[in-house]
Amino acid sequence: MIIDSLENAEKYYGVHPLFKQAFEWLKSQDLSTIEVGKYEIAEGLKAAVSEKEGYTAEAAKFECHNEWMDIQVALSPRETMGWSSRKNVTSPVAEYNAEKDVIFWNDKPGMYFDLQFGEFAVYFPEDVHAPQIGEGMIKKLVVKIKK
Repeated sequence: MIIDSLENAEKYYGVHPLFKQAFEWLKSQDLSTIEVGKYEIAEGLKAAVSEKEGYTAEAAKFECHNEWMDIQVALSPRETMGWSSRKNVTSPVAEYNAEKDVIFWNDKPGMYFDLQFGEFAVYFPEDVHAPQIGEGMIKKLVVKIKK
């Protein structure tokens, strides 16, 4: 997992072949006005903006992916996220869903952190995460990157 601000995105261009293109796309957007919806960026690179009622920490979905990585960008003043290493979770809700590339877990995060507007978290397949925790409506942008 990586946690940082978009102003430092260049530091991560070499982490994956598509990270530079993903972060440059993010930096080309007006994040204060970007519309809810889906965005096709390039082969193996897509994004979605959502705005939903925040979850409580107890009700948040705890998930990870096998084939895609996430760059999750806070578009609200504050979003709380939970995290644990995949090696520390033991209780799946159900089998891995290959069509949606997701597995949900009954376990609870080992830690929580807050992102403010323009900050991001990168989740790799080994990162189990519980996003969109907070009060009121939470707007966020998720860039999906094929691993």
